[in-house]
Amino acid sequence: MLGNIAVALVALIHLYIVYLEMAAWDTPRGHKAFNLTPEFARASKVLAANQGLYNGFLAAGLLWGLYLGEAGFQVKVFFLICVAVAGLYGAATASRKILYIQTVPAVLALCLSWAGA
Repeated sequence: MLGNIAVALVALIHLYIVYLEMAAWDTPRGHKAFNLTPEFARASKVLAANQGLYNGFLAAGLLWGLYLGEAGFQVKVFFLICVAVAGLYGAATASRKILYIQTVPAVLALCLSWAGA
């Protein structure tokens, strides 16, 4: 039960990231969330939307795993590992805060899911 709640929270985080990257990138909210200048946001808007699409696939995979119930355990594990790895890469290459926003929740959800919580 707790594992599924944590998986749902990770999916919701990624849906919010999709919104930020695909719809709000070139707005004050997007600038603040990603520490962007308006000029950089305008120039990178298409790249950010592409990145947002990938985050949407991660969220969709997690939601699919939840939808499948007990049969979705392996799906949830796969997508949580994908989220954690993407977060590690992002923390190493873009911003350390990605580690706390993306990787830590995914690893926590993974641990809770494996524990059967």
